[in-house]
Parts: sequence; structure tokens; C-alpha cells
Amino acid sequence: MNKLDAGSGLEPSAFIDQKIAKLGDWRSATLSRVRQLIHEALPDVVEEVKWMGTPVWSSNGIVCTGETYKSVVKLTFMKGASVSDPRSLFNSSLDGNARRAIDIPEGAQLDAKAFKELIRAAAALNVKTAAPKRRAKAAAD
Repeated sequence: MNKLDAGSGLEPSAFIDQKIAKLGDWRSATLSRVRQLIHEALPDVVEEVKWMGTPVWSSNGIVCTGETYKSVVKLTFMKGASVSDPRSLFNSSLDGNARRAIDIPEGAQLDAKAFKELIRAAAALNVKTAAPKRRAKAAAD
């Protein structure tokens, strides 16, 4: 179920629409394109808004977040360190044990095919890492 952003009164998808529209510059187009690619890769992805208005895309757990800064749109993958990245899209937060990110500066082109593969791989990892918990709970019931 989608969660409302605290205090916004909007469903997450509408909140993200509004956030994209308010940016009004290159970041708007970039975040909109990334969102489109995420939906193409995972048609059943759940949009959420967390952490003071950050767009979040989930499928059995967080796949990635879409943060906007003055100089980049940052896509943070919570389990990115465990996701195969054969095309080396990750270019930020490379030293951590869990997260990896893609920083997209103005004018940069994201490899759509590679990005969608990365999104699918992150979603598959969520299923894989969640499965033992579900099985343990089912056995306990």
C-alpha cells in the first residue's frame, strides 16, 4: 500500500508528480525520465515518499531512491553493493558496505537498457533476501 508523505495530503505518485513539476529545470526532466525507466523495468513498482519528500521506488523492499541536489540527481540503491553492475553505472557511494548510487549531472545520458537491468537486479535481490524471512514466518505459523 502506498504511504502518504507526512503532512502533504497527497498520494506518493501525485507528490512525486508535484516534486518533478516544481523543480522546473534539467533535474525535472532527469527525474521524470528515471521514473519512467523504473516503471518500464518494474511495472508493479510501488512509489513511496520518505525522508522529507524523497521519492522511493519499492518492490519487496526499497529498490532505489531519487534525490535531487543542485548539481545532480542521485539514485541510491540501498543494497547496491550486492547488485551486479556490469556496465559500471554506479559512480557514487562506492566505499560503503551496502549502498551504491548513480549521480546524474546536468547533460549526462543514462544508459536506459543498463539502468533497467540494474533496477530488475535490485528488485530480484530484494526477493532473494526477503525469502528466508517469509519461509521462517510461514514455518512458525
